[in-house]
Amino acid sequence: MFSYVSVEARVPADHPIRKLRILVDTILRELNDLLDTRYADAGRPSIPPERILRASLLQVVYSVRSERLLMEQMDYNLLFRWCVGLNVNDSVWDHSTFSFNRDRLFDGEIAQRFFEHSVLLARMRELVSDEHFSVDGTLLEAWASHKSFRRKEGG
Repeated sequence: MFSYVSVEARVPADHPIRKLRILVDTILRELNDLLDTRYADAGRPSIPPERILRASLLQVVYSVRSERLLMEQMDYNLLFRWCVGLNVNDSVWDHSTFSFNRDRLFDGEIAQRFFEHSVLLARMRELVSDEHFSVDGTLLEAWASHKSFRRKEGG
């Protein structure tokens, strides 16, 4: 079966996720130099950090409870594919590969800066309180502090 309609054309022009994608594009441009350091010169190709961050944000925004379910959504949900940057024919990652690469990326600095900027820009653009599409900002803040826990003294 052939389709000549792009994924871009399948996402309605007024869909709120378009605003979120513009916001994410802005943040990723700011993090570009830092993300470039995460690409290996040799070895097996991994999932691009930009796509991991986009997918992780979708997981938070749509309250997808596991990486396995997130990858299932990525497989058949055109909106998710478009937001992450996958074409219709692109393969979706295995959930364990995604989790491994995400954990390696979420060492603190990149993920924390990405999610902190997401919260800030979403609030500035009033994306977190729109009545048709809202996100609990505390979920984004929790992901921003992921891996920033410190052991308490004596405990």
